[in-house]
Amino acid sequence: MFASGDLRLVLLALVAERPRHGYELIKDIEELFGGAYAPSPGSVYPSLTFLEEIGQVTAAASEGSKKLYTITEEGLAYLAENKNLVDAVRTRMGMVARSMAGQRAPEAIAHAMDTLRTALHLHSHGWDAEEAERVRKILEQAALDIESGKKQD
Repeated sequence: MFASGDLRLVLLALVAERPRHGYELIKDIEELFGGAYAPSPGSVYPSLTFLEEIGQVTAAASEGSKKLYTITEEGLAYLAENKNLVDAVRTRMGMVARSMAGQRAPEAIAHAMDTLRTALHLHSHGWDAEEAERVRKILEQAALDIESGKKQD
């Protein structure tokens, strides 16, 4: 369901909203997917441990053996620096939730996605920071326009 690092970003963003236990985070992610998917404890707890080890969350004992995760200043700074990425992950989660609910794209759209994927892999101009940002903006705007149903003039 998640690309590399996406689950950690989502967990960090949720903990930034308010401190939470691991089980709450699993349920909250399940809710974001409309009940169609819930991450396993085997992926969530190691991700939380990693976030704790790199100083982006703290964990305090709460209610017996449960840990309450709270975001740190480092975690808040990381989220601020990666706001576009967090927004993109949340957008993709919404799209996946709708897809899992049976709203699949038509064949013509699947073909267009394959064409885009090929164009990105075969990009002949190189990927310096400026070019990566230019293409990111194009793709994110296209995703937002598609999601909103906004028609082009």
